[in-house]
Amino acid sequence: MKKCLSLAMVATMMLALTACTDKTETNNGVNDFKISRGTNVSHWLSQSEERGEARRQHIQEDDFALLDSLGFDFVRLPIDEVQFWDEDGNKLPEAWELMTNAIDWAEKHHLRTIVDLHIIRSHYFNAANEEGGNSNTLFTSEEAQQGLINMWYQLSDALKGYSNDSVAYEFMNEPVAEDHEQWNDLVAKVHKALREREPQRTLVVGSNLWQSYETIKYLKVPENDKNIILSFHYYNPMLLTHRGAWWTPVGHYAGKITYPGIMLTQEDYDAAPDELKPDLEPYLTQEWNIDKIRADFADAIAAAKKYDLQLFCGEWGVYEPVERELAYKWTKDMMTVFTENKIAWTTWCYDADFGFWDQQKNAFKDQGLVDLLLADY
Repeated sequence: MKKCLSLAMVATMMLALTACTDKTETNNGVNDFKISRGTNVSHWLSQSEERGEARRQHIQEDDFALLDSLGFDFVRLPIDEVQFWDEDGNKLPEAWELMTNAIDWAEKHHLRTIVDLHIIRSHYFNAANEEGGNSNTLFTSEEAQQGLINMWYQLSDALKGYSNDSVAYEFMNEPVAEDHEQWNDLVAKVHKALREREPQRTLVVGSNLWQSYETIKYLKVPENDKNIILSFHYYNPMLLTHRGAWWTPVGHYAGKITYPGIMLTQEDYDAAPDELKPDLEPYLTQEWNIDKIRADFADAIAAAKKYDLQLFCGEWGVYEPVERELAYKWTKDMMTVFTENKIAWTTWCYDADFGFWDQQKNAFKDQGLVDLLLADY
C-alpha cells in the first residue's frame, strides 16, 4: 500500500512539474511571446551598404542594453536577402553571425526579437517607384515563392533552437500584390511550410499593399493557429510624417502645415508648386487628429478581435527633418490610441533617419521623442 501511494505521489509531482515548466500545456498551446513597446533595429542587416568592420561595429550589445534600460521589451530586426545569400543562393556567413549575436544580446537584456525578412530579390516594397517600374516577380513566379520558402527553411534551421517565447518570425515585409488573394495564397503556402518545421513558433503576418491598415480586412489568417500576431504599418498623414523625404512627392512640399486639424490652407495650397498639387489636394479638406487615427485603426482592431490575436503596428514614425512640435503632437496621439487598444508597436526606427539615437555621438538625438515613447498614457 505504501509503495502504491508513493508511486501515485511521484506521478502527481511529475504532472505538477510538467504543468509548471511546459508553457504549451498551461497556455493551451499559445506561446508566451508577449510584446508591448519596441523599435526597429533597421539600416544594419537591411537597407544598408555597410559591410565588414563598419557593419560589425554598427550595432553592439550596448545598444540592446540601452533599449532594455529605457523600458522597451522587444525589437524588430529587419534582414535582407542580399546580405544573407549571394546571387547563387549561398549563405554569407558573417551576416548570419551578426543576426544570432543580436538575438543573443536581446535575450541577455530581456528583449524579445521579431526577425523580419524585409527585402528579397523577387520583392521590394518600393519597386513600383523605382526607375523601370515594378520588377517584383514574387506573386507571379512559383520559383520565386519556393525561393522565399527555402530562405525560411534555412532561417528556421539557424533559429529553431531559440525559445518560442523569445523569437518570432515575420516572413515578409510590406507585400505589394496586385490582388489581395495573391498575398493570401502566399501566406497560406509559407505558413504551411513553416508549421511543418516549427509547429508553434510565433509568426507575424501583415496585410497587403505595404501592410496597410486599409487592407487588413482582406487578409485571410490561417485558421486554428493562436501563435500568430497581426501586423499593420501606419505613417499617416504622410504630409507630416514624411516632410522633407526625397522619395515621396509630398516630402517635397516645404510650405506651412498644421496638426491637428486641416493641414493646408487654401492660400498655402495655391502657393505650392503645380506639380505637387495633386498630392496635396486631399490635405485641404481632411481633418487630421486623434479621432482620425482611431478611425483608421478600426479595421485592424476588428480583425484582431475576430481572430482573437494580438495586434502589432510594426512601423510608424516621423522623419528627422519634421518640426518637432508637430512630430510630438502626432506621436502623443499615436501613443494614446495604441494604449487604448493594447496595440504593440515598434517605432521606425532606432538610429537611422526616423530614429531617436545617434550612433556617431553615442547620445540621444531626440530626447523629447524618447520621453513621449516611454511616458504613461
